[in-house]
Amino acid sequence: MRRREGAGEDTMTDERVLTLWVIYESPSDYPGKFVVRRQHSTRRAVVIDLEAWVFDSMAEARTAIPEGLYNTGRYDMDDSAAGRQSR
Repeated sequence: MRRREGAGEDTMTDERVLTLWVIYESPSDYPGKFVVRRQHSTRRAVVIDLEAWVFDSMAEARTAIPEGLYNTGRYDMDDSAAGRQSR
């Protein structure tokens, strides 16, 4: 059996990636706005894209989320700017 070069190494390309879309209300870099950011989660890390989509309302921000995704709501450990408004 030949071992693939790099096999067993824990790299982003070797891992499964879960992409999440998060809507933030009034984050420090865009106060008074709703901001959509993509996050890529692996078992080792969460990487937040540098790209951000900025909107004036929650309804507008939701238009940036791809169709067919499920809204998981907020969790106690979420950033306080993440999805403050009701769904």
